[in-house]
Amino acid sequence: MDLPGLPDGLTARPLTTADAAGVHAAIAAEEVVDLGEAEMTLEDVVADWQRPSYDIASSTVGVLDGDLLVGYADLAGPDTAYTAVLPSHQGRGIGTALAHWLQRAARERGSTTIGTQVPEGSAADRLMADLGYRLRWTAWDLELPEGHEIEPPALRDGSTLRDATEADRAAAWTLVEDAFLEWSDRERHSLEDWGALVWGRPGFEPWNLRLLFSPAGELVGVTHVHLTGDSGYVARVAVRADHRGRGLSRTLLVDAFARAREHGAVRCYLSTDTRAGARAIYERVGMVVTSTWVNRAIDL
Repeated sequence: MDLPGLPDGLTARPLTTADAAGVHAAIAAEEVVDLGEAEMTLEDVVADWQRPSYDIASSTVGVLDGDLLVGYADLAGPDTAYTAVLPSHQGRGIGTALAHWLQRAARERGSTTIGTQVPEGSAADRLMADLGYRLRWTAWDLELPEGHEIEPPALRDGSTLRDATEADRAAAWTLVEDAFLEWSDRERHSLEDWGALVWGRPGFEPWNLRLLFSPAGELVGVTHVHLTGDSGYVARVAVRADHRGRGLSRTLLVDAFARAREHGAVRCYLSTDTRAGARAIYERVGMVVTSTWVNRAIDL
């Protein structure tokens, strides 16, 4: 596979699912340098790659030094890319070559913009700024300090919180996508793609998808929470538009953190960004910012 700009001695090829561990190792190595610890898990990589709409052969490129995967790029969506380069191989032009490959691949698919999210001030952030990528939005990881308890609000009489069943999945998908598409400029994820990231994620258990029902039996809130090592990660929290302003987000968060702790989590965290406008909600329940990210993009 031809990858213009690649340093001498390195090779490139499309990735396969067998490369998941190597990709995760590259991501984790970057995160340790940039954040002090690795946040991404192998399960996250596998779940994203198993979406029915996704084709790994045409969407990825891996850079190898002998048999060692030292960098990769992934056109995960029309305008969304992921990349990583082992810190030991940074500063050699690999990131620039991968960025140009992503731009070409996105342009060939008819996209007018391509971007990715990286830790603020990281080597990747500096490279993208040098290449002309503009800031789209800022994002944060927020953590509930170990041992901190959130006062649980009382459920309204007749309201219920429970694990989702298979029969609930389409309704949960609809509510979450409706909520996220209020502020996210993208196409609606299909039920099949969304499911690959939720109940299709390796290690999924029923408690990972929680539903809140009103006294009238209407679905009004959804959380998706899972374990990442010894941490509980709230991947999604959504409340139906006509039921907001009643403290239901707090109810869902308290429940998600409690379920995660019951299953071994010693810390709990989530991510949000400027588009959602929810950071203040999380800080009011005692969560604190642990890292800041920037989403940068370039017009094609």
